[in-house]
Amino acid sequence: MIQRRIFREEHEMWRETVRRFVEKEIVPLHAQWEEEGIVPRELWLKAGEAGLLCCTVPEEYGGLGLDYLFDVVVFEELWRVGASGPGFLIHTDLVATYILSFGTEAQKRHWLPKMVRGEAIGSLGMTEPHAGSDLKAVRTRAVRDPLAAPGDNDADFVINGQKVFISNGQLCDVLVLATKTDSEAGANGVTLFLVDTATPGFNRGKNLEKLGMKAQDTSELFFEDMHVPASAMLGAEGQGFKHMMTKLSQERLAQAIRSATVTEVMIEWTVDYTAERRAFNQTIGDFQNTQFVLADLKARSVMARVFTDRCIELFMAGELDSVDAAMAKMVTSELHCETADKCLQLFGGWGYMWEYPICRAYADARIVKIAGGSVEIMKTIISREMFKGKLSRTRES
Repeated sequence: MIQRRIFREEHEMWRETVRRFVEKEIVPLHAQWEEEGIVPRELWLKAGEAGLLCCTVPEEYGGLGLDYLFDVVVFEELWRVGASGPGFLIHTDLVATYILSFGTEAQKRHWLPKMVRGEAIGSLGMTEPHAGSDLKAVRTRAVRDPLAAPGDNDADFVINGQKVFISNGQLCDVLVLATKTDSEAGANGVTLFLVDTATPGFNRGKNLEKLGMKAQDTSELFFEDMHVPASAMLGAEGQGFKHMMTKLSQERLAQAIRSATVTEVMIEWTVDYTAERRAFNQTIGDFQNTQFVLADLKARSVMARVFTDRCIELFMAGELDSVDAAMAKMVTSELHCETADKCLQLFGGWGYMWEYPICRAYADARIVKIAGGSVEIMKTIISREMFKGKLSRTRES
Protein backbone atom coordinates (compact mmCIF):
# COMPACT_ATOMS: atom_id res chain seq x y z
CA MET A 1 0.00 0.00 0.00
CA ILE A 2 1.31 3.46 -0.91
CA GLN A 3 2.40 5.42 2.14
CA ARG A 4 1.97 9.17 2.45
CA ARG A 5 5.33 10.95 2.29
CA ILE A 6 4.47 14.61 2.76
CA PHE A 7 4.49 14.67 6.57
CA ARG A 8 7.62 14.80 8.72
CA GLU A 9 8.06 13.60 12.30
CA GLU A 10 7.02 16.96 13.74
CA HIS A 11 3.77 16.83 11.78
CA GLU A 12 2.94 13.39 13.15
CA MET A 13 3.72 14.54 16.69
CA TRP A 14 1.38 17.48 16.08
CA ARG A 15 -1.26 15.06 14.79
CA GLU A 16 -1.23 13.21 18.11
CA THR A 17 -1.71 16.51 19.96
CA VAL A 18 -4.59 17.52 17.72
CA ARG A 19 -6.18 14.08 17.96
CA ARG A 20 -6.16 14.23 21.76
CA PHE A 21 -7.79 17.67 21.67
CA VAL A 22 -10.47 16.52 19.23
CA GLU A 23 -11.26 13.38 21.21
CA LYS A 24 -11.51 15.30 24.48
CA GLU A 25 -13.08 18.62 23.52
CA ILE A 26 -15.15 17.89 20.41
CA VAL A 27 -16.21 14.26 19.99
CA PRO A 28 -18.22 13.96 23.26
CA LEU A 29 -20.21 17.13 22.54
CA HIS A 30 -20.61 17.18 18.78
CA ALA A 31 -24.01 15.45 18.75
CA GLN A 32 -25.32 18.09 21.13
CA TRP A 33 -23.96 20.85 18.92
CA GLU A 34 -25.71 19.28 15.93
CA GLU A 35 -29.00 19.62 17.78
CA GLU A 36 -28.22 23.20 18.76
CA GLY A 37 -26.96 24.16 15.29
CA ILE A 38 -23.82 25.85 16.59
CA VAL A 39 -20.63 25.23 18.53
CA PRO A 40 -19.89 27.36 21.61
CA ARG A 41 -17.39 30.21 21.51
CA GLU A 42 -15.63 28.45 24.37
CA LEU A 43 -14.42 25.81 21.92
CA TRP A 44 -12.74 28.47 19.79
CA LEU A 45 -10.92 29.81 22.84
CA LYS A 46 -9.77 26.33 23.80
CA ALA A 47 -8.62 25.64 20.25
CA GLY A 48 -6.74 28.92 20.21
CA GLU A 49 -5.05 28.13 23.50
CA ALA A 50 -4.03 24.72 22.14
CA GLY A 51 -2.58 26.30 18.99
CA LEU A 52 -5.04 24.74 16.54
CA LEU A 53 -6.04 28.00 14.86
CA CYS A 54 -4.07 29.75 12.12
CA CYS A 55 -0.90 27.67 12.48
CA THR A 56 0.80 29.44 9.58
CA VAL A 57 0.32 33.00 10.90
CA PRO A 58 3.79 34.48 11.57
CA GLU A 59 4.98 34.91 15.12
CA GLU A 60 4.97 38.71 14.77
CA TYR A 61 1.16 38.51 14.52
CA GLY A 62 0.74 36.06 17.39
CA GLY A 63 0.91 32.82 15.43
CA LEU A 64 3.31 29.91 15.41
CA GLY A 65 4.73 30.59 11.94
CA LEU A 66 4.48 26.91 10.94
CA ASP A 67 4.06 25.42 7.48
CA TYR A 68 0.77 24.62 5.78
CA LEU A 69 0.92 20.94 6.72
CA PHE A 70 0.22 21.81 10.35
CA ASP A 71 -3.11 23.32 9.28
CA VAL A 72 -3.75 20.26 7.09
CA VAL A 73 -3.30 18.00 10.11
CA VAL A 74 -5.91 19.98 12.06
CA PHE A 75 -8.43 19.77 9.23
CA GLU A 76 -7.86 16.04 8.68
CA GLU A 77 -8.26 15.17 12.34
CA LEU A 78 -11.57 17.04 12.51
CA TRP A 79 -12.91 15.34 9.40
CA ARG A 80 -11.77 11.88 10.49
CA VAL A 81 -14.25 11.97 13.38
CA GLY A 82 -17.01 13.69 11.40
CA ALA A 83 -16.58 16.96 13.31
CA SER A 84 -18.17 19.20 10.71
CA GLY A 85 -19.29 21.79 13.27
CA PRO A 86 -16.16 23.79 14.11
CA GLY A 87 -15.65 26.20 11.21
CA PHE A 88 -11.90 26.29 11.68
CA LEU A 89 -11.13 25.91 7.98
CA ILE A 90 -12.95 29.10 6.93
CA HIS A 91 -11.32 30.98 9.80
CA THR A 92 -7.79 29.64 9.32
CA ASP A 93 -7.37 28.73 5.69
CA LEU A 94 -9.33 31.57 4.14
CA VAL A 95 -10.00 34.60 6.34
CA ALA A 96 -6.55 34.69 7.95
CA THR A 97 -4.99 34.08 4.54
CA TYR A 98 -6.87 37.00 2.99
CA ILE A 99 -5.72 39.29 5.78
CA LEU A 100 -2.11 38.11 5.51
CA SER A 101 -2.11 38.50 1.73
CA PHE A 102 -3.97 41.76 1.25
CA GLY A 103 -4.29 43.44 4.65
CA THR A 104 -2.52 46.54 5.81
CA GLU A 105 -0.08 46.31 8.67
CA ALA A 106 -2.70 47.83 10.96
CA GLN A 107 -5.33 45.28 9.88
CA LYS A 108 -2.94 42.39 10.45
CA ARG A 109 -1.89 43.57 13.90
CA HIS A 110 -5.48 44.24 14.96
CA TRP A 111 -7.14 41.01 13.79
CA LEU A 112 -4.62 38.19 13.43
CA PRO A 113 -3.56 37.84 17.10
CA LYS A 114 -7.23 37.71 18.10
CA MET A 115 -7.94 35.08 15.45
CA VAL A 116 -4.99 32.96 16.57
CA ARG A 117 -6.32 33.04 20.14
CA GLY A 118 -9.88 32.28 19.08
CA GLU A 119 -11.09 35.60 20.47
CA ALA A 120 -12.20 36.82 17.04
CA ILE A 121 -13.89 34.37 14.67
CA GLY A 122 -13.54 34.93 10.95
CA SER A 123 -15.96 34.41 8.08
CA LEU A 124 -16.22 35.04 4.33
CA GLY A 125 -19.08 37.16 3.07
CA MET A 126 -19.21 36.39 -0.64
CA THR A 127 -22.20 34.25 -1.66
CA GLU A 128 -25.47 36.08 -2.32
CA PRO A 129 -28.97 34.95 -3.28
CA HIS A 130 -28.18 35.90 -6.87
CA ALA A 131 -24.43 35.21 -6.91
CA GLY A 132 -22.97 31.85 -5.94
CA SER A 133 -20.08 30.64 -8.10
CA ASP A 134 -20.36 33.83 -10.22
CA LEU A 135 -18.61 36.12 -7.74
CA LYS A 136 -18.37 39.10 -10.08
CA ALA A 137 -22.18 39.31 -10.01
CA VAL A 138 -22.42 40.34 -6.35
CA ARG A 139 -24.97 43.09 -5.68
CA THR A 140 -23.99 44.24 -2.19
CA ARG A 141 -23.11 47.91 -2.76
CA ALA A 142 -20.42 50.01 -1.14
CA VAL A 143 -20.53 53.72 -2.00
CA ARG A 144 -18.71 56.71 -0.63
CA ASP A 145 -20.61 58.57 2.05
CA PRO A 146 -22.77 61.05 0.09
CA LEU A 147 -22.22 63.62 2.85
CA ALA A 148 -18.46 63.54 2.42
CA ALA A 149 -16.59 66.20 0.46
CA PRO A 150 -16.11 65.33 -3.24
CA GLY A 151 -12.80 63.59 -3.84
CA ASP A 152 -12.28 62.74 -0.16
CA ASN A 153 -10.45 59.42 -0.41
CA ASP A 154 -10.61 58.98 3.35
CA ALA A 155 -14.40 59.17 3.46
CA ASP A 156 -16.41 56.28 4.85
CA PHE A 157 -18.11 53.76 2.63
CA VAL A 158 -21.79 53.00 3.13
CA ILE A 159 -22.68 49.37 2.52
CA ASN A 160 -26.09 47.90 1.73
CA GLY A 161 -26.90 44.36 0.69
CA GLN A 162 -27.31 40.75 1.68
CA LYS A 163 -25.25 37.56 1.90
CA VAL A 164 -26.44 33.98 2.30
CA PHE A 165 -25.04 30.54 3.19
CA ILE A 166 -22.31 32.16 5.30
CA SER A 167 -20.39 29.66 7.42
CA ASN A 168 -19.57 30.98 10.92
CA GLY A 169 -22.22 33.61 10.25
CA GLN A 170 -23.76 33.50 13.72
CA LEU A 171 -20.42 33.66 15.50
CA CYS A 172 -18.16 35.78 13.29
CA ASP A 173 -16.47 38.90 14.62
CA VAL A 174 -14.59 39.77 11.43
CA LEU A 175 -15.89 39.34 7.89
CA VAL A 176 -14.12 39.46 4.55
CA LEU A 177 -16.93 41.10 2.61
CA ALA A 178 -17.23 41.22 -1.18
CA THR A 179 -19.00 44.34 -2.48
CA LYS A 180 -19.57 46.26 -5.67
CA THR A 181 -18.04 49.73 -5.59
CA ASP A 182 -18.69 50.24 -9.31
CA SER A 183 -21.77 48.47 -10.63
CA GLU A 184 -20.85 49.25 -14.24
CA ALA A 185 -17.33 47.79 -14.17
CA GLY A 186 -18.14 44.09 -13.90
CA ALA A 187 -15.32 42.15 -12.24
CA ASN A 188 -13.29 45.34 -11.98
CA GLY A 189 -15.97 46.88 -9.80
CA VAL A 190 -15.61 44.35 -6.95
CA THR A 191 -13.94 45.53 -3.74
CA LEU A 192 -13.27 43.65 -0.51
CA PHE A 193 -13.72 45.08 2.98
CA LEU A 194 -12.63 43.76 6.35
CA VAL A 195 -15.72 44.33 8.47
CA ASP A 196 -15.97 44.38 12.24
CA THR A 197 -19.37 42.78 12.85
CA ALA A 198 -19.96 45.07 15.84
CA THR A 199 -20.45 47.87 13.30
CA PRO A 200 -23.96 49.41 13.36
CA GLY A 201 -25.92 48.36 10.30
CA PHE A 202 -24.62 44.80 10.35
CA ASN A 203 -27.37 42.29 11.11
CA ARG A 204 -27.40 38.52 11.31
CA GLY A 205 -30.32 36.59 9.92
CA LYS A 206 -31.49 33.26 11.25
CA ASN A 207 -29.23 30.26 11.59
CA LEU A 208 -30.15 28.30 8.46
CA GLU A 209 -31.36 24.71 8.73
CA LYS A 210 -29.31 22.53 6.40
CA LEU A 211 -29.27 18.98 5.05
CA GLY A 212 -25.93 18.28 6.73
CA MET A 213 -23.09 19.90 8.67
CA LYS A 214 -25.73 20.67 11.25
CA ALA A 215 -23.38 21.80 14.01
CA GLN A 216 -21.80 24.50 11.85
CA ASP A 217 -23.69 27.78 12.03
CA THR A 218 -24.66 29.04 8.57
CA SER A 219 -26.45 32.33 8.17
CA GLU A 220 -27.92 35.08 6.13
CA LEU A 221 -26.21 38.42 6.73
CA PHE A 222 -27.70 41.86 6.10
CA PHE A 223 -26.08 45.27 5.70
CA GLU A 224 -28.25 48.35 6.11
CA ASP A 225 -26.50 51.71 5.74
CA MET A 226 -23.45 50.22 7.40
CA HIS A 227 -20.67 52.81 7.56
CA VAL A 228 -17.13 51.46 7.39
CA PRO A 229 -13.97 53.56 7.23
CA ALA A 230 -11.88 53.61 4.08
CA SER A 231 -9.17 51.96 6.17
CA ALA A 232 -11.38 48.85 6.32
CA MET A 233 -10.82 48.20 2.61
CA LEU A 234 -8.95 44.93 2.09
CA GLY A 235 -6.56 45.38 -0.79
CA ALA A 236 -7.13 47.94 -3.52
CA GLU A 237 -10.45 49.35 -4.69
CA GLY A 238 -11.77 47.45 -7.70
CA GLN A 239 -9.30 44.59 -7.17
CA GLY A 240 -11.53 42.37 -5.05
CA PHE A 241 -12.39 39.90 -7.81
CA LYS A 242 -8.71 39.44 -8.66
CA HIS A 243 -7.90 38.96 -4.99
CA MET A 244 -10.61 36.31 -4.67
CA MET A 245 -9.38 34.48 -7.77
CA THR A 246 -5.90 34.14 -6.27
CA LYS A 247 -7.34 32.28 -3.27
CA LEU A 248 -9.72 29.92 -5.04
CA SER A 249 -7.08 27.27 -5.68
CA GLN A 250 -6.29 27.15 -1.97
CA GLU A 251 -9.98 26.90 -1.10
CA ARG A 252 -10.48 24.08 -3.60
CA LEU A 253 -7.43 22.26 -2.35
CA ALA A 254 -8.90 22.36 1.17
CA GLN A 255 -12.11 20.84 -0.17
CA ALA A 256 -10.10 18.09 -1.86
CA ILE A 257 -8.23 17.35 1.37
CA ARG A 258 -11.54 17.07 3.17
CA SER A 259 -13.07 14.76 0.58
CA ALA A 260 -9.99 12.53 0.36
CA THR A 261 -9.94 12.18 4.15
CA VAL A 262 -13.64 11.49 4.65
CA THR A 263 -13.69 9.03 1.77
CA GLU A 264 -10.95 6.97 3.43
CA VAL A 265 -12.74 7.04 6.77
CA MET A 266 -16.08 5.94 5.35
CA ILE A 267 -14.42 2.98 3.67
CA GLU A 268 -12.75 2.01 6.96
CA TRP A 269 -16.08 2.19 8.81
CA THR A 270 -17.75 0.03 6.19
CA VAL A 271 -15.04 -2.63 6.14
CA ASP A 272 -15.29 -2.92 9.93
CA TYR A 273 -19.09 -3.08 9.88
CA THR A 274 -19.44 -5.58 7.03
CA ALA A 275 -16.78 -7.83 8.55
CA GLU A 276 -19.02 -8.25 11.62
CA ARG A 277 -22.61 -7.89 10.36
CA ARG A 278 -24.12 -11.25 9.38
CA ALA A 279 -26.83 -12.19 6.89
CA PHE A 280 -27.70 -15.52 5.28
CA ASN A 281 -25.24 -17.40 7.49
CA GLN A 282 -22.23 -15.29 6.53
CA THR A 283 -20.94 -11.79 7.05
CA ILE A 284 -21.89 -9.00 4.66
CA GLY A 285 -18.19 -8.80 3.87
CA ASP A 286 -18.21 -12.39 2.60
CA PHE A 287 -20.39 -11.43 -0.34
CA GLN A 288 -18.46 -10.80 -3.53
CA ASN A 289 -20.53 -7.69 -4.24
CA THR A 290 -19.38 -6.14 -0.96
CA GLN A 291 -15.76 -6.95 -1.70
CA PHE A 292 -15.93 -5.59 -5.24
CA VAL A 293 -17.68 -2.36 -4.24
CA LEU A 294 -15.18 -1.64 -1.48
CA ALA A 295 -12.18 -2.68 -3.59
CA ASP A 296 -13.23 -0.25 -6.30
CA LEU A 297 -13.74 2.58 -3.83
CA LYS A 298 -10.43 1.81 -2.10
CA ALA A 299 -8.45 1.87 -5.34
CA ARG A 300 -9.95 5.19 -6.40
CA SER A 301 -9.52 6.69 -2.93
CA VAL A 302 -5.81 5.90 -3.08
CA MET A 303 -5.57 7.58 -6.49
CA ALA A 304 -7.41 10.61 -5.14
CA ARG A 305 -5.16 10.78 -2.08
CA VAL A 306 -1.96 10.58 -4.13
CA PHE A 307 -3.06 13.40 -6.42
CA THR A 308 -4.33 15.50 -3.52
CA ASP A 309 -1.04 15.13 -1.66
CA ARG A 310 0.79 16.12 -4.83
CA CYS A 311 -1.38 19.22 -5.03
CA ILE A 312 -0.47 20.04 -1.42
CA GLU A 313 3.19 19.86 -2.40
CA LEU A 314 2.57 22.11 -5.41
CA PHE A 315 0.66 24.60 -3.26
CA MET A 316 3.46 24.77 -0.70
CA ALA A 317 5.94 25.40 -3.53
CA GLY A 318 3.71 28.16 -4.94
CA GLU A 319 3.04 26.11 -8.08
CA LEU A 320 -0.58 24.93 -7.73
CA ASP A 321 -2.56 26.27 -10.67
CA SER A 322 -6.30 26.66 -11.02
CA VAL A 323 -6.70 23.65 -13.33
CA ASP A 324 -4.95 21.19 -11.02
CA ALA A 325 -6.94 22.54 -8.07
CA ALA A 326 -10.17 22.18 -10.06
CA MET A 327 -9.33 18.59 -11.00
CA ALA A 328 -8.52 17.70 -7.40
CA LYS A 329 -11.71 19.30 -6.12
CA MET A 330 -13.92 17.75 -8.82
CA VAL A 331 -12.60 14.19 -8.60
CA THR A 332 -12.44 13.98 -4.83
CA SER A 333 -15.83 15.57 -4.23
CA GLU A 334 -17.58 13.27 -6.68
CA LEU A 335 -15.83 10.25 -5.17
CA HIS A 336 -16.76 11.50 -1.69
CA CYS A 337 -20.47 11.56 -2.54
CA GLU A 338 -20.37 8.22 -4.36
CA THR A 339 -18.58 6.58 -1.44
CA ALA A 340 -21.09 7.95 1.06
CA ASP A 341 -23.95 6.48 -0.98
CA LYS A 342 -22.40 3.06 -1.61
CA CYS A 343 -21.10 2.64 1.93
CA LEU A 344 -24.43 3.60 3.48
CA GLN A 345 -26.07 0.95 1.27
CA LEU A 346 -23.81 -1.70 2.77
CA PHE A 347 -24.92 -0.69 6.26
CA GLY A 348 -28.51 -1.41 5.25
CA GLY A 349 -31.23 0.08 7.44
CA TRP A 350 -28.75 0.96 10.17
CA GLY A 351 -27.00 3.27 7.73
CA TYR A 352 -30.13 5.40 7.68
CA MET A 353 -30.00 5.94 11.45
CA TRP A 354 -28.54 9.26 12.57
CA GLU A 355 -26.67 7.57 15.44
CA TYR A 356 -24.41 5.86 12.92
CA PRO A 357 -21.52 8.01 11.64
CA ILE A 358 -22.11 6.87 8.06
CA CYS A 359 -25.57 8.45 8.16
CA ARG A 360 -24.18 11.81 9.28
CA ALA A 361 -21.35 11.52 6.78
CA TYR A 362 -23.88 10.94 4.00
CA ALA A 363 -25.78 14.10 4.95
CA ASP A 364 -22.57 16.11 5.30
CA ALA A 365 -21.20 14.89 1.98
CA ARG A 366 -23.57 16.55 -0.46
CA ILE A 367 -22.22 20.07 0.03
CA VAL A 368 -18.77 19.15 -1.28
CA LYS A 369 -19.99 19.20 -4.89
CA ILE A 370 -21.15 22.80 -4.34
CA ALA A 371 -18.80 24.47 -1.84
CA GLY A 372 -15.72 26.17 -3.23
CA GLY A 373 -17.26 26.23 -6.71
CA SER A 374 -19.64 23.63 -8.11
CA VAL A 375 -18.36 20.59 -9.99
CA GLU A 376 -19.83 22.13 -13.14
CA ILE A 377 -17.56 25.15 -12.67
CA MET A 378 -14.61 22.80 -12.14
CA LYS A 379 -15.40 21.04 -15.41
CA THR A 380 -15.62 24.40 -17.17
CA ILE A 381 -12.18 25.41 -15.87
CA ILE A 382 -10.64 22.11 -16.94
CA SER A 383 -12.24 21.99 -20.38
CA ARG A 384 -11.41 25.63 -21.06
CA GLU A 385 -7.74 24.82 -20.58
CA MET A 386 -8.05 21.70 -22.76
CA PHE A 387 -9.63 23.62 -25.64
CA LYS A 388 -7.62 26.82 -25.25
CA GLY A 389 -7.18 28.40 -28.68
CA LYS A 390 -8.99 25.56 -30.45
CA LEU A 391 -12.72 26.18 -30.22
CA SER A 392 -12.47 29.64 -31.77
CA ARG A 393 -10.61 28.24 -34.79
CA THR A 394 -13.21 25.49 -35.12
CA ARG A 395 -15.99 28.05 -35.16
CA GLU A 396 -14.20 30.21 -37.74
CA SER A 397 -13.79 27.22 -40.03
